[in-house]
Amino acid sequence: MGLSRESAHWGGFVPLLQTAFPNAQVALLDLPGTGCLYREASPSTISAITEKVRYCAWNRGLMQQPATILALSLGAMVAWEWMLEFPGDICGAALVGPSFAGLSPCYQRLRWQSYGKIAALARSKGIYGRELAILQLVSNRRDQNSQIAEVWQKIQNERPVSFKNCYRQILAGANYRPDDRKPGQPVLLLHGQGDQLVAPECSKAIRNKWNLELRIHPWAGHDLPLDDGAWVVSQLQDWLESI
Repeated sequence: MGLSRESAHWGGFVPLLQTAFPNAQVALLDLPGTGCLYREASPSTISAITEKVRYCAWNRGLMQQPATILALSLGAMVAWEWMLEFPGDICGAALVGPSFAGLSPCYQRLRWQSYGKIAALARSKGIYGRELAILQLVSNRRDQNSQIAEVWQKIQNERPVSFKNCYRQILAGANYRPDDRKPGQPVLLLHGQGDQLVAPECSKAIRNKWNLELRIHPWAGHDLPLDDGAWVVSQLQDWLESI
C-alpha cells in the first residue's frame, strides 16, 4: 500500500479483485512499520524496504512461482525496485500513482496544492478527524466518507503507524531515484487525473522514460482502487489478456 497505509486499506477492492480473477491467489503484503509489521522499524530506503517485503513474501510461501504485483504509491516504488533487483520473482506489475526522484520535480511528486491540507492534518482533532482528512486528500469520492473514515480509524487504533515510521517512509520515497534500467517484465501504469497528491505528470514521465503503457482515469484521486475499483479491475483484465 502507500505511505503509512497497510493492506487493510485495500478494503472492498480485495474481494472485487478476487472475483475478477477466481483462479488467482490474491495475497496482501504490508510494508515494514505498518499492518501486521507495525511494531517493526521501517527502513529509510526503498531498497531496504524491498528486501524486507520480499523476505516476508518468501517466508509466507508466496513466491513458489513468479508473481504479478499490484502496488500503489510508495508500494509502487518497492515493486519497481523488486523487479530490478530480483527479476525472477515477478512476471509483471501494475503500478498505481508512481513517482520517481530525478524524473519529476518535488512539487509534482507531492503537489504544491496539497501542502496546506497536509499541514492541516497535524491540527486534526483525534484519529477519526485525521483519517477523514487523509481520505478527503487521497479520494475524490464523498459518498462513503464517514463509513470509510471509521474503518480507517479502527485500523489505526489497532495497528498504529508511528511518527518515526511515517517519517522514515517519507525519506525513502522522497529519495528513491532508480537507475536507467528498464524492468524486463511487463509494466502497466495507472493514474487518476484528479490525483490531489501526485500529479499525473509523474506517471507520464515514467512512461516516456521507459516506453511503458499508461492508462489515466478521468476523475479518480490518488487512491484509485478506492475511487473506482471496477475500473482498475477492468484495466488489469485487459492488460493481462494482452501480455
